[in-house]
Amino acid sequence: MELNRPLATITPTLDGDVLVLLARHEVSFTSGQLHRVLNRYSEAGIRKVLVRLSGQGIVLRERVGNAYSHRLNQDHLAAPAITELANLQRTLLSRIEERIASWMVPAVYAAVFGSAARGSMNADSDIDLFLVRDDDTLYDIWDEQVGTLASDVTRWTGNDARPLEYSRGELAGACTEPVLREVLADALTVAGSRAWLNRQLRMQAG
Repeated sequence: MELNRPLATITPTLDGDVLVLLARHEVSFTSGQLHRVLNRYSEAGIRKVLVRLSGQGIVLRERVGNAYSHRLNQDHLAAPAITELANLQRTLLSRIEERIASWMVPAVYAAVFGSAARGSMNADSDIDLFLVRDDDTLYDIWDEQVGTLASDVTRWTGNDARPLEYSRGELAGACTEPVLREVLADALTVAGSRAWLNRQLRMQAG
């Protein structure tokens, strides 16, 4: 699946991308405003989709001056399902956070990074997991936890989960690695403190 295009799981069309954008915002959009965000599509195509969706009642269409504004009809029977699909990234992060919080051997820090965090996934993208453990971790239990989490993430999404693991000590010696700069730039924290990670890497780099 593509977390940045969650409705593509069921409909790989412009309709899905328009609905996701409307479901994620409580404001109205003109076709031109939608086109500036969904610039891979033509504005004419977006207008056709909006007319079709308003005909289904899921989009409310209102004339404002010389243009039309559009917003998701929150009272429509389909609105809750569309909103839930639009927020699949949030749902995934919550599931990962809950799973890690239940671990017998806790993580010092954990995050999702890479294309899943940046919003640039395609259907074949991996979901990258960044995990930091204590130096004296019980490895057998830790490895079992990580393996189960990776399997769960793959089952939840259909994408391969790729854990990247460091101990505290290993992290201290790896602060110049490019992948850690990527983690600092866009990782979405699911366990521990982002401020702690920033301090560790910047302290070592300094």
